[in-house]
Amino acid sequence: MANPKTITIDNQEYPVDSLSDVAKQQLMNLRVVDQEIARLKTQLGIANIARAVCANGVKNNLPAAESLSETKQ
Repeated sequence: MANPKTITIDNQEYPVDSLSDVAKQQLMNLRVVDQEIARLKTQLGIANIARAVCANGVKNNLPAAESLSETKQ
């Protein structure tokens, strides 16, 4: 994927070629971090689904209410 020719920061457009090497490196770091955040959001979604499946498994395997009342007596 080609780099954009300009970047907008705080409503100000800057030609990428005009950025310092440090700014270009930080821009690259920002892109890597954004990709990692996206990956982690996906992983969190998967974990939330797995949690819901486990919670439903617990609910579906609870003893019946009448069994509980017999145990209390």
